Amino acid sequence: MGDWNLSIGTLSEGAQSRLADMLDNAKCGWRQLANVVTEEPRFRCSENEMTSCSLQVLSPTGSPSRYLLEKLSERSCTLGFLLHCLKKMEHHEAVQYLTANVMERFQITVQPQAQHATEGGRVVLVCKAIGPAAMGYQWFKGKEEVMRIVRQPRPQVVAEGDSLCLDCFAEANPPPQYQWYHNKQPMPTDKISTLRILCVTTADRGMYSCRVFNLYHEVWSDQVHVKIGESGASNVFDVYPFSSYLNFLLFVKATDKVALLMGNMNYLHHRPLRAPMADVHEMTNLLRQLDFKVVSLLDLNWQEMHSAVTEFLLLLDRGVYGLLYFAGHGYENYGNSFMVPIDAPASYTSENCLWVQDVLQRMQERETSLNVFLLDMCRKRNLNDGVPPQPGQLKVTANIVFGYATCVDAEAFEVNKDDLSNGIFINFLKQRVMEDEKVTVMLDRVAEDMGRCEITRGRQALELRSNLSERRALTDRIQSSGCPETTSARNLQWAIAHVLPKSRNLQFDCGVTVQLGFAAEFSNIMIIYTRILENPKEIASCSAHLTDFTEGLDMDLKMSNQENLLDAGSLLPMEILLPAELPGLYTRLKGLQRLKKELTFTVCLQYKYTNLDEEVHERQTVTVGKPLVSKLNLHEPRLPRSYSASSSFDLHSFSHSSSFPEESGHCVIYSNGDKWNCRGKNKSRKIDIDPAAELCQGLKDFTSEELQCLRKVFRPLDFFHLFLRYNLILKGIK
Repeated sequence: MGDWNLSIGTLSEGAQSRLADMLDNAKCGWRQLANVVTEEPRFRCSENEMTSCSLQVLSPTGSPSRYLLEKLSERSCTLGFLLHCLKKMEHHEAVQYLTANVMERFQITVQPQAQHATEGGRVVLVCKAIGPAAMGYQWFKGKEEVMRIVRQPRPQVVAEGDSLCLDCFAEANPPPQYQWYHNKQPMPTDKISTLRILCVTTADRGMYSCRVFNLYHEVWSDQVHVKIGESGASNVFDVYPFSSYLNFLLFVKATDKVALLMGNMNYLHHRPLRAPMADVHEMTNLLRQLDFKVVSLLDLNWQEMHSAVTEFLLLLDRGVYGLLYFAGHGYENYGNSFMVPIDAPASYTSENCLWVQDVLQRMQERETSLNVFLLDMCRKRNLNDGVPPQPGQLKVTANIVFGYATCVDAEAFEVNKDDLSNGIFINFLKQRVMEDEKVTVMLDRVAEDMGRCEITRGRQALELRSNLSERRALTDRIQSSGCPETTSARNLQWAIAHVLPKSRNLQFDCGVTVQLGFAAEFSNIMIIYTRILENPKEIASCSAHLTDFTEGLDMDLKMSNQENLLDAGSLLPMEILLPAELPGLYTRLKGLQRLKKELTFTVCLQYKYTNLDEEVHERQTVTVGKPLVSKLNLHEPRLPRSYSASSSFDLHSFSHSSSFPEESGHCVIYSNGDKWNCRGKNKSRKIDIDPAAELCQGLKDFTSEELQCLRKVFRPLDFFHLFLRYNLILKGIK
């Protein structure tokens, strides 16, 4: 029988990770657990600890629930008390898993045997055991730990076109390297602990494992099975028990959830603001926990705001929840709201701003299931503006929610707290946004909270406008639509704007190895960090600085190459990038949306030999392409497009249509089922359009002329536009 008086920390890494997976949700997850454990005062989490929990989502492998379990373990929380709390939460799946894991005893079936070996020879020691499915092995040489896998990869069911992430982490000295295997064949990836495939196809299904090794030791991870299906729920019975699946279906409301968050602070001709950066950062963190695809952007000019909205609309489709949040200067005339870009002139009018009602109309044309606008801006009247523009006829959709930070003809205020500033609106909204309530109910509670605040009473009051007729909440779960192609297209389009350069190691002539790493703070702000991995004994001191960046970036040289993220101007916690015991230098790059060329910079290594006072410099130039949102070229004007519902592409109905010729430059493209003919001046060739996510792979061999023709023909058809655009970017076609 299991011992329920043992600490949570006695659970295997695999078991803790599995529990964390079950608790990483908004409805019955880690926040509810943190509430329940407070019946024992010593387990109560402070506000800072709860914030640290939520910030774990910013790490590619982070888990708020795992962080909370570690905190409870540090305070000697027993397995019995954890079980009691899970029962009180009525988290039946976690109760069942924990009970089975604790009650199942370990039994070693094969013991390692003593061996005699010659120096330089090979020794293989074998140990096998039966017990909980997620158990792990840890080897010791005497009392010294040899090599231990602390995080095993887990089986997954992934939809075509989605991203796959497998993680394996080991502790060893010297630091280990990782080699991933797919169906027992080595994969040509970097030797790092995380395997990422951005757009999976059926060719990626099968068994995965990881070989972990260093100069002296080698261990293998568990073999895990990755299934690729038409949608994420196609094989849900393989992962969840039937009762959980019924619960999943019962609450599914959205086909996807997408959010565009814009914060403008550094205005050229107006008073700068402090709150938008912290506000957008808080909202990004919270919405990601609710499974929103978040695009977060700071300090946008007029063109960049218009382009960002156009890209945002491409991510919307029938059944999707769309949320737009703006923090910055704004105004309202005759019921029309306007968001002010950072380059607006001193006496701006509607022509210099972004018109909210126009964005709403374009969102409606996408047939979204929920349109939420959270406008954290002033609503004073603009006397410079004359006759307001007249919006087109809005559809009666009963799915619109406007949450204004303040009422008509009033201002919105900021709160200064230490060096961090929050808007009043977000200061209260962040405490309620995770609640599993209808959006309007949640915002009503925020309004009540603001009304009890003495600072804002009589000066700022939240105003809610809505025609929402259904019970739709930001916490609603996602069920993919019946068309996996559109889901894959949306995932791909979002992924284009969120690709980070790969971490790399730079070898210098003096023998020093420098690690270069990258992290995203916002969709247009990236952190680059450097740290010394290897340092020869004859070198007394060394550091790696970044200089000579590509022109056009918004960066303060005085805040580059800082020893901590706070000094670099970042809100990211230090532990997200590097553990405290691994010092490095941090540089923050802003305004990536204005990057017109590939990002290039110089790594300057400065070092001193033990017997010399003179400092020596070595340099290496690094090019990392166009990271994050810079790939979208938001600085370029967008052509007007029609976003009517009729332009949405339905592969299943369209593939059975008759011939559909259309002139496009020197090529004519004809449809015949799912085959397309491309006829140029001197040639005719048949093009196979694969209606699945492999379309990306299928287009790589097309000529530039053919791709340009396809792009023009399918411009009204969003699905093809997304894939074609991605491939045109890869081929460098503008």
